[in-house]
Amino acid sequence: MKKKITYTDEPMGAMEVIPDFLPPPSELAFREEGVKVTLALSRKSVDFFKYEASKHHTQYQRMIRRLLDAYVEAQERPANARPSPKTRKRAAA
Repeated sequence: MKKKITYTDEPMGAMEVIPDFLPPPSELAFREEGVKVTLALSRKSVDFFKYEASKHHTQYQRMIRRLLDAYVEAQERPANARPSPKTRKRAAA
Protein backbone atom coordinates (compact mmCIF):
# COMPACT_ATOMS: atom_id res chain seq x y z
CA MET A 1 0.00 0.00 0.00
CA LYS A 2 1.45 3.30 -1.04
CA LYS A 3 -1.08 5.62 0.56
CA LYS A 4 -1.48 5.58 4.33
CA ILE A 5 -5.04 5.25 5.62
CA THR A 6 -6.09 7.86 8.15
CA TYR A 7 -8.89 6.85 10.51
CA THR A 8 -11.17 9.43 12.10
CA ASP A 9 -13.94 9.43 14.70
CA GLU A 10 -16.45 10.97 12.31
CA PRO A 11 -19.93 9.46 12.07
CA MET A 12 -20.20 6.84 9.34
CA GLY A 13 -23.86 7.42 8.50
CA ALA A 14 -26.76 4.97 8.50
CA MET A 15 -25.73 1.37 8.99
CA GLU A 16 -27.64 -1.85 8.66
CA VAL A 17 -27.03 -4.95 10.76
CA ILE A 18 -26.86 -8.00 8.54
CA PRO A 19 -27.99 -11.25 10.14
CA ASP A 20 -25.42 -14.00 10.35
CA PHE A 21 -25.99 -16.14 7.26
CA LEU A 22 -22.95 -18.41 7.49
CA PRO A 23 -23.45 -21.99 8.65
CA PRO A 24 -21.76 -22.99 11.90
CA PRO A 25 -18.49 -24.90 11.62
CA SER A 26 -20.21 -28.13 12.68
CA GLU A 27 -22.29 -28.01 9.48
CA LEU A 28 -19.24 -27.35 7.33
CA ALA A 29 -17.24 -30.26 8.71
CA PHE A 30 -19.90 -32.97 8.34
CA ARG A 31 -19.22 -36.06 6.32
CA GLU A 32 -21.98 -38.17 4.99
CA GLU A 33 -21.80 -41.78 6.08
CA GLY A 34 -20.17 -43.81 3.36
CA VAL A 35 -20.92 -47.37 2.38
CA LYS A 36 -18.19 -49.42 0.76
CA VAL A 37 -19.30 -51.26 -2.38
CA THR A 38 -17.58 -53.37 -4.98
CA LEU A 39 -18.49 -52.24 -8.46
CA ALA A 40 -17.11 -53.39 -11.79
CA LEU A 41 -16.85 -50.49 -14.25
CA SER A 42 -15.73 -50.48 -17.85
CA ARG A 43 -12.09 -49.60 -18.51
CA LYS A 44 -13.32 -46.73 -20.71
CA SER A 45 -15.30 -45.19 -17.82
CA VAL A 46 -12.47 -45.52 -15.31
CA ASP A 47 -9.94 -44.07 -17.75
CA PHE A 48 -12.28 -41.14 -18.42
CA PHE A 49 -12.71 -40.34 -14.73
CA LYS A 50 -9.01 -40.75 -13.99
CA TYR A 51 -8.13 -38.39 -16.84
CA GLU A 52 -10.70 -35.77 -15.81
CA ALA A 53 -9.73 -36.06 -12.14
CA SER A 54 -6.07 -35.44 -12.96
CA LYS A 55 -7.02 -32.32 -14.94
CA HIS A 56 -9.00 -30.97 -11.98
CA HIS A 57 -6.59 -32.13 -9.26
CA THR A 58 -9.09 -34.36 -7.47
CA GLN A 59 -9.74 -38.06 -6.93
CA TYR A 60 -11.58 -40.02 -9.59
CA GLN A 61 -13.56 -41.98 -6.96
CA ARG A 62 -14.82 -38.68 -5.55
CA MET A 63 -15.96 -37.58 -9.01
CA ILE A 64 -17.87 -40.83 -9.52
CA ARG A 65 -19.46 -40.53 -6.06
CA ARG A 66 -20.54 -36.94 -6.74
CA LEU A 67 -21.96 -37.94 -10.11
CA LEU A 68 -24.05 -40.67 -8.47
CA ASP A 69 -25.16 -38.31 -5.68
CA ALA A 70 -26.23 -35.70 -8.26
CA TYR A 71 -28.22 -38.36 -10.13
CA VAL A 72 -29.98 -39.45 -6.94
CA GLU A 73 -30.84 -35.85 -6.03
CA ALA A 74 -32.31 -35.27 -9.49
CA GLN A 75 -34.44 -38.42 -9.16
CA GLU A 76 -35.72 -37.82 -5.64
CA ARG A 77 -39.35 -36.93 -5.14
CA PRO A 78 -41.09 -35.91 -1.93
CA ALA A 79 -41.80 -38.92 0.28
CA ASN A 80 -45.56 -38.34 0.01
CA ALA A 81 -45.36 -38.51 -3.82
CA ARG A 82 -43.82 -41.99 -3.82
CA PRO A 83 -46.15 -44.96 -3.96
CA SER A 84 -45.93 -47.24 -0.96
CA PRO A 85 -44.65 -50.80 -1.48
CA LYS A 86 -48.24 -52.09 -1.01
CA THR A 87 -49.55 -49.68 -3.67
CA ARG A 88 -46.86 -50.84 -6.11
CA LYS A 89 -47.81 -54.49 -5.51
CA ARG A 90 -51.51 -53.73 -6.17
CA ALA A 91 -50.68 -51.79 -9.33
CA ALA A 92 -48.55 -54.64 -10.63
CA ALA A 93 -51.33 -57.20 -10.07
